[in-house]
Order: sequence, then C-alpha cells, then structure tokens
Amino acid sequence: MSRSDLLVAIMREHRESLVSYAEKMLGDRGLAEDIAQEAVIRAWRSSDRLLGMEGSVRGWLFTVTRHLVIDWVRKPHARREVVGDAYNDPVSGTDGTGAVHDRLAVRPLLRKLSAEHRAVLVHIYLYDRTLQETAGILGVPVGTVKSRQHNALRKLRAVVRPEAA
Repeated sequence: MSRSDLLVAIMREHRESLVSYAEKMLGDRGLAEDIAQEAVIRAWRSSDRLLGMEGSVRGWLFTVTRHLVIDWVRKPHARREVVGDAYNDPVSGTDGTGAVHDRLAVRPLLRKLSAEHRAVLVHIYLYDRTLQETAGILGVPVGTVKSRQHNALRKLRAVVRPEAA
C-alpha cells in the first residue's frame, strides 16, 4: 500500500468516526472536523511507520485524536476563542447580545487607560490568563502586573463612578 492509498483508506474508513469521537469530547462539530483533519495529516506524515505497523491504524488514529483534543482544551487562549461578534451559548440560552453590549461599553473605557494598564487587563480578564502568564507575555515582573492591574481598575472605577473615587 502506498502513502496515497493509505490516506484515501483513512479518509474513507475512519474520518467520520474520528469527527464523531472528537465532537463528543468537544461539543463542537466544526472544531471536531479540524481535529480529525489534523489527525489524518499526522497519519499521512507518519505513513511509513503506519504501513509497517502490526497494531491497529484505527487505534493509532483515535489515540492521536484524543491527544489533539486534550492539547486544544489545555490551550488557554483557544478555550475562549469565539468567532464573530456574538456567541450563542446553548447551555445558558443567551443569544450573545449581552456580550456585544459589554464589548461596546468596555472598549471606550479601556481606551482611557495607558497601553500598559490596558494590556494587563486584557490579558487577565479577556484572555483569562494568570498573573504569571501575563507577566511572561509582557516581559515584566509579576509585581508590576499586580500593581498595573490595581491601578487600572482604580482608574476605571473613577471613570465609571466618580463619586467612588
């Protein structure tokens, strides 16, 4: 069997099962299709090993798919990635208008902050990163991130509720 024959066989025999498997873990058909596609690409790249393998190609594919799903779930920025302006959350029944409203209200407030303060708040609250992750990304000590967060929130409170300042 050649590499191209292996790829055709995998696509024909296993692709839909891989998509279904990933979709059960992720709850997202589109993302599951992307994960399954990556598993097939990895199979094609490892075709020499797979062609000589005594075990199950199907088992190898499902193992790779499971690892890809785990890797995707562990990525902090990927967990929160939403395409488009609105997100329809089937669990809570919200239609995303609240998120759009919040975004429209928050954006002008963030513009009133310095770039350093804005960056800290975006990483911590919008990307849900830890203080340590934010410090690493911005290249500053954790203490600097903490003080920027504190000062940025204090300034935002003063803008939103001047009487509280």
